[in-house]
Amino acid sequence: MGMLSDEERASVSPARLIANPTPVPTQVVSSDEFMPVPQTERQKKVEARMNALADEYGKKNGLSRRRFFQTAAGMTTAFVAMNEVYGPIYGASPAEAKNVDLAQARADGLKDQFIMDVHTHFLRDDTRLEGFVRGREAVGKAGWNPDLVDKPQTIDDLKYPNWFKEVFLDSDTKVALISGSASEDPRDWFLTNEMKADARAKVNAAAGSKRLLSHAIFTPGYDGWMDEVDKCIATLKPDSWKGYTVGDNTNKDLARHPWRMDDEKLVYPFYEKIVKAGYDIVCVHKGLYPTSVEKRWPHLTPYATVDDVGKAAKDWPNIRFVIYHSAFRWTGAPGASAEGYAQFEKTGRIEWTTDLAEIPGKYGVSNVYADLGQIFAQTTVTEPRLCAALMGQLVKGMGVDHIVWGTDAVWTGAPQWQIEGLRRLEIPEDMRKKFGFAELGPADGPVKRAIFGENSAKMYRYEVKKAAWRDDRFAALKTDYERRGRDPSNLRYGFVAPT
Repeated sequence: MGMLSDEERASVSPARLIANPTPVPTQVVSSDEFMPVPQTERQKKVEARMNALADEYGKKNGLSRRRFFQTAAGMTTAFVAMNEVYGPIYGASPAEAKNVDLAQARADGLKDQFIMDVHTHFLRDDTRLEGFVRGREAVGKAGWNPDLVDKPQTIDDLKYPNWFKEVFLDSDTKVALISGSASEDPRDWFLTNEMKADARAKVNAAAGSKRLLSHAIFTPGYDGWMDEVDKCIATLKPDSWKGYTVGDNTNKDLARHPWRMDDEKLVYPFYEKIVKAGYDIVCVHKGLYPTSVEKRWPHLTPYATVDDVGKAAKDWPNIRFVIYHSAFRWTGAPGASAEGYAQFEKTGRIEWTTDLAEIPGKYGVSNVYADLGQIFAQTTVTEPRLCAALMGQLVKGMGVDHIVWGTDAVWTGAPQWQIEGLRRLEIPEDMRKKFGFAELGPADGPVKRAIFGENSAKMYRYEVKKAAWRDDRFAALKTDYERRGRDPSNLRYGFVAPT
């Protein structure tokens, strides 16, 4: 199953088979939701520079390139290389990159920072979503990787054990929320609502503290969908709700029930029901609808935009609407690269994120929030200045207290590279002057603290000051993991375009 055609899938390669995984990706990695764009010339320069610096600095520290890339200094080196190619956007110095101890000291100083990732995924054990498996098998059959010839492939890296390792051990994430995606075919839900609730119970029992929250997916128009809502309220007690306005985002050929957030007849009764039950957070997937996807399913495009958000927010002021991916449209398409930044410089707008950022002012509402999701992951890799512009627009239009941290891990691998990306990102001075953007400030400053976790903690009523995560069983497990030598894979799980 999946949304790439057989011809498209035959033209891409599994991302995890990149020979020398770098701490920060150097080309777009897609799921089978959209075609990844080829690696750009500047991305090739970044990758080459990362590898060259890692060889130089690793040798001075007595480490192989792979082992050096697993250190804090290796992560710093990646951002040094990006600065050399894209300009001084990230706070990273050669002095820190060269010195493993200095880089680790910085990392240790930030490791207790509260980070709440409200956008993570893993797949159920009996999943039929075998696109990743077929991609790996194709590589083996083609003889590109001899180790894969005649060897059964699995997607275990996209399931719970690896998700746990990459989120809680290989990153500074303290609290996560497990999300999901529905399908017209019940077999193709990432996780059922019961599975998400079970995962929450399992994780929190193992930790001895509240480390995981969970969504319940709602599906307007599906047979019996409000009965499912009633069941979730009565028995599963989700922390919040999530829906996909395009309907079946996994199998768009099956999508028979797209919906609008401002549909008074279909969706407003759902809002009324959950409000009466004490819920006030509704998360909605928007954006991620590049031209390649629109050409195949043009009838769904209107449901991927944000023109239904303002009225819904105004009509339901007691619900906080969190727009996932900040409605960024151009992931995996030319708009997410230099052309996207050129569009911004020319027009001052970025489809459809600019529209989202303008909703609070246009509608006079304060209950619309932006989740970063793929917006940060993709633009940091493709065009860092576009990433800075997107952050500038969101902060300016929505307020720093209305942006929440989400990484879409595990699709993009361990989220530490994204965490470091935001910690080090600064909006360039010329952009701040031209567009009136504010500084993002230091890694542990008020802006980034708010985005990383304070905003979500307030929204979900998570009491950070109690800080149970500081000394629970997961904290002890991570301490032991680091003492024995961290082993992040630096892998990403999906597809890359051929170079």
